[in-house]
Amino acid sequence: QAQPVESGGGSVQAGGSLRLSCIASGYIRCKMDIKWYRQAPGEEREFVSGIDFNGPVTYADSVTGRFRISRDLLKNTVYLQMNSLKPEDTATYYCKALRRLAGGTCVVGDNWGQGTQVTVSS
Repeated sequence: QAQPVESGGGSVQAGGSLRLSCIASGYIRCKMDIKWYRQAPGEEREFVSGIDFNGPVTYADSVTGRFRISRDLLKNTVYLQMNSLKPEDTATYYCKALRRLAGGTCVVGDNWGQGTQVTVSS
């Protein structure tokens, strides 16, 4: 079973931008809904944004207007464009697929990536 793989994290100053990527094996075949979460030290993991395979997107209030989720079907990749970053956006960002490809079969269930660190300095 393949986990989603996140990339694109890094350190930026407040007001800067980063683009995170989540590559999910079997994305098209399994018609995966993909969600981004984040977890800051000492805090609970929280929802950031999501894109259903059929298209609808959602955002947490804290990132609406600053973050944008998109996808490239040819690359099995979902992106999270993060603009106007704030120090409070500092966290490890995780990608979660709501289905996974296991043994050639699409299985319903949460499938988390290992995360990518985003640090925003003031």
